[in-house]
Amino acid sequence: MRKNVLLLETVADEALAILQKNVNVFTGYDEVSLKNVLNKEDIHAIITRGKGLINKPLIDACPHLQVVARCGVGLDNVDVGEATVRKIMVINAPGSNAATIAEHTLSLMLMLMRNMYESVAQVKQDNWNWRNQYTGDELNGKTLGILGMGNIGKRVARIGEAFGMEVLYWSKSVQDLPYKYRTMEDVLRHSDVVSLHLPFNNETDKIIGEKQLGLMKTGSLLINTARGALIDHAALLQALNAQAISGFAADVLPEEPPVQHLPIVHHPRAIITPHSGSLTAATYRQICLLTINNVVAVLTGEQPERNSIYNREALQ
Repeated sequence: MRKNVLLLETVADEALAILQKNVNVFTGYDEVSLKNVLNKEDIHAIITRGKGLINKPLIDACPHLQVVARCGVGLDNVDVGEATVRKIMVINAPGSNAATIAEHTLSLMLMLMRNMYESVAQVKQDNWNWRNQYTGDELNGKTLGILGMGNIGKRVARIGEAFGMEVLYWSKSVQDLPYKYRTMEDVLRHSDVVSLHLPFNNETDKIIGEKQLGLMKTGSLLINTARGALIDHAALLQALNAQAISGFAADVLPEEPPVQHLPIVHHPRAIITPHSGSLTAATYRQICLLTINNVVAVLTGEQPERNSIYNREALQ
């Protein structure tokens, strides 16, 4: 019997073709279509990306559920605890976005350090003479501080080193790396650029607040491509307004999409992108294919890749 899969968001065309070949595919992209599917079909798998919530009410509505999956790495929008209690496999795509997020991180870093966004904007306004008042610097010779040395942090460190930066890092544990391990406080004190690559949990909620921002060097930059809630944004605005730090760039915010006229979005020393770091054509395709192939494996009695099963230890 072909199993039934519910998509809460679109996936890459190649991945969708694999699903349609092996299972019955239903879509619940909005509340009306989702309710309609749940009233008519037994769902065996639910797949989301970054927005669709796989929460307790949805799990309750699918008593035959075998697997829930996110085409991505973070599982903020999946109730992993509830799924695990019910012996439902949770699948994600660990490590699949490391290259693209590292690239995005360095792109934001370069745009801030070299004042590139304003340079482009002025030329588009036919103000070539803005070059006479240009202020900017370069990454070469600067100190890069990385908080969180997972797959993405390591890749950012390597690229930063290639740019001629000295790399310091803080993580939950010391690792065998060619970079200097320091306390988080020392990383903040001595870095010209601080880049966040931490997971979001109770320990890291607003881990960068007024005290931490106060430790940063005057003129330093803060980059966040991890999770918006790692930073106390009220304290961040104060630091930017007081010029305690020179700039902030992020691909993530505590609330997405942000409310209109959110101060940090419009701040003259901030650059915000719309959580698009891993939406490149190559990574989108890779993440979707990896996730869908593992979901299909579960539903057809095959073995998914072990590392893709987020709650594998708990299920054992």
